[in-house]
Order: sequence, then structure tokens, then C-alpha cells
Amino acid sequence: MKAIIFNEHGASDVLKYIDAPDPTIRPNDVLVRVKACALNHLDLWVRRGIPGVPIPLPHIPGSDVAGEIAQTGADVTTVRVGQKVVLAPLVSCGKCSACVAGLDNHCRQATNLGYMIDGGCAEFVRAPEVNCLPYPENLSFDEAASIPLVFQTAWHMLLARAELQPGEDVLVLGAGSGVGSAAIQIAKFFGARVIATAGTDEKLQKAKQLGADHLINHKTQKIRDEVRRGVDVVFEHVGTATWDDSLASLAAGGRLVTCGATTGYDAKVDLRFLFSRQLSLLGSYMGTKSELHSVMRLVASGRFKPIVDRVFPLAETAAAHAYLESSSQFGKVVLKV
Repeated sequence: MKAIIFNEHGASDVLKYIDAPDPTIRPNDVLVRVKACALNHLDLWVRRGIPGVPIPLPHIPGSDVAGEIAQTGADVTTVRVGQKVVLAPLVSCGKCSACVAGLDNHCRQATNLGYMIDGGCAEFVRAPEVNCLPYPENLSFDEAASIPLVFQTAWHMLLARAELQPGEDVLVLGAGSGVGSAAIQIAKFFGARVIATAGTDEKLQKAKQLGADHLINHKTQKIRDEVRRGVDVVFEHVGTATWDDSLASLAAGGRLVTCGATTGYDAKVDLRFLFSRQLSLLGSYMGTKSELHSVMRLVASGRFKPIVDRVFPLAETAAAHAYLESSSQFGKVVLKV
């Protein structure tokens, strides 16, 4: 098969479009013929190298996959060859107490496709049968691949961790990102008032089209000054660049939930501010497969819509990485296979 492989960490030029062996499946696995693979910031971090995380090399990145079943293992019973599927990105052991409880994102062995195991930037990818999700027939492969990681993450952050309630105010940082555009839609679906930030007026207008009620251009406006009376929930994934403003934007008793540190991880907290205002700081990682099934039903019914910014051929993955790094996109950058 053709695949995107890197043998060393570095800039986007370490990504090579070359021949690679087809994956070998186990009894409970499926082999998926990839039609589209959406990029995430995780792909950039894995390619650059993460301190203390030994990524197996050579490596095939890519977590978000839509395609067709090409082969099934001997014990597979729920999908058939030729069936269209979307893959849940999180691969867990399926046996530990967390997995048995349906909390697969708490599994100590869990990883994502394209993280510690090979992913979907290739003509074929191996995945467990349990990771196959129903395909939303109202979407193209490019759109379908744009759903899993960002919508699952945003859903888990807002509902499972922040326990969002109807009528609450939510500040969504980075509305132009995949997870930001998903968060706006989810928060609005559950009756929240959404304040969205972005670095250009063009992105802010697109956020408004998704349902954002109030817009902040973080290049020309101070976030904490615009959020005058404070919000109930801050949806944070940017990191140190916005951390101080995010904390300052919380109302008394507010909750900040974060899933990432794109601009840096060494954030600081004034503990006096934390306890006197009775704030909650919540970490969130991915989400459960049951949550992703809920998301997929709402996508299939047209309630949520993945936002595709630009599509690149698989052979131009290096250019797609560079484009994502430029932060020019609104929504998802997708590779067509």
C-alpha cells in the first residue's frame, strides 16, 4: 500500500509518501480501505516529537478515518466486507476495569490511531472491530472523517466533565479549530449561550453561522474585558497563550475544562483566586465510545455538521501539515486517499 511514513521527528518534510506493507489483522480486527483521514493537532505533535513519549518509528500518523471494510478477522461478526464505516480513534484494551465500565478513555493502555500505533494516513489501516461506527449516509467520506476526535472530545468536555446546563454561558476558545467548531454546535444544542473567540473577523463570522451568540477577536480585543460578568464554563484547549484570560473570564463557581496545550503547558494558577471564587479546573481526555455513538446519531440526523476547511491528496500530507500549522483553517483539514 501507499502510506505517509516518517522515520524521524522534525518539520513537515520528514513525512514521506512511500510504499509500505499492508497491515496484518488479528481475529477481532478489521482492515479498512481508507477513503479519507482528517488531521488533528495530535498529528503535528507526534511528527515533531513529544518529550518523554517514545513514538514507535517508522510511524504512520492519522487518527480520524472514514472508509470501507476490506477484510475482516475470523471472529468479526458485526461488520462485513464492503461496508462503509467511520472509526473511533481511541483503541483501548477492552479488558480492564475501566473498559468494562465503559470508561475506555480511562484505560491505562489506551492510545489513538496514529499515536502509539499506526494510523490512517495510508491506503489501509487496521482497527479493532469494536471501533467501527455506523456510517452517516448524509455525509461524504471527507465530512465523515472530520467527526470522531473533535466531536467526541468536545462532547466529553462539555457534558461529562463540565456538566453543562441549559441557559449557561460558555466561552469557546479557538472557534476556528476542529474542536472549537464542534464545541459551538454542542453547546448550542444543549441550550447554552456561546461566546466564541478567533483571530480573524472571517473566522468569527463562520462561528456566528454555527450559532455563536457573541464574538471576540483575540487579536484586537482583550478576552477578559469582553467577558464582563463572567461565564459558567470556559472551553479551553489553547494553552498558555489564553490561560490567564480563560481563568479571569470565569464567574464565581465557574468551571474551566481543558483538553490541550497547543501553545504551551506551563500554566500557572493564583490559588487565592481559585479558592476564593470557588472555581473548578477540569482535565478532559478524548471520550467514551458510547459518547461517540451518541454524537454519530446526532450527525446522522443532521443536528451536528462537521466543518471541512480544505482537502489535500494523501501524497500532499506535508503541505496539509504546514497549512494546519499556519492556523489558517476554520474546521478540519482532510486527506483524501
